[in-house]
Amino acid sequence: MEKNLHKDVCQPSVYEKLYRSLSKDVHNFLYYKFGADAEPADKTQEAFIKLWENCKKVSPEKAKAFLFTTASNLMLNSLKHKKVVLKHQQQNPVSHTGEDPEFIMRTKEYYQQYQEALASLTEEQRVAFTLSKIEGKKQAEIAEMLGVTKKVVEYRIYSAFAVLKERLENFRTK
Repeated sequence: MEKNLHKDVCQPSVYEKLYRSLSKDVHNFLYYKFGADAEPADKTQEAFIKLWENCKKVSPEKAKAFLFTTASNLMLNSLKHKKVVLKHQQQNPVSHTGEDPEFIMRTKEYYQQYQEALASLTEEQRVAFTLSKIEGKKQAEIAEMLGVTKKVVEYRIYSAFAVLKERLENFRTK
């Protein structure tokens, strides 16, 4: 009579017996070989999942070798992936805008001039201008916020434009 009656490990009782007898050994093997940081418990579980997925192909006699080989390969693949991730994290991303370096330089210079021109405005002009053109508020809203008439707000915005036109080249009003 044959020693083993089962051809594969698809029968739940055979699979359970293999899990109970080998799971601790597979875990310890991975722990000692790769360390605790490599998550040996997760890879042990994944190896048993692979065994179940391939249960028709694996006989009970070959299950131990299958588990240890699969677990080791899963661990190696995980470590390779972590190395790739680490390598990409260490690289500084290169930002390419596709813009001409001269254009970028001129833009920065113009922005600096714009900041200086805004700083040269009186506080009343700057507040009215930024509320109107940057925040998009209506003149009536600005007048209400500042406690002045709409005509005063119009004058402050107009005078701010005049100063900006004078101090900045290519300044256009809309």
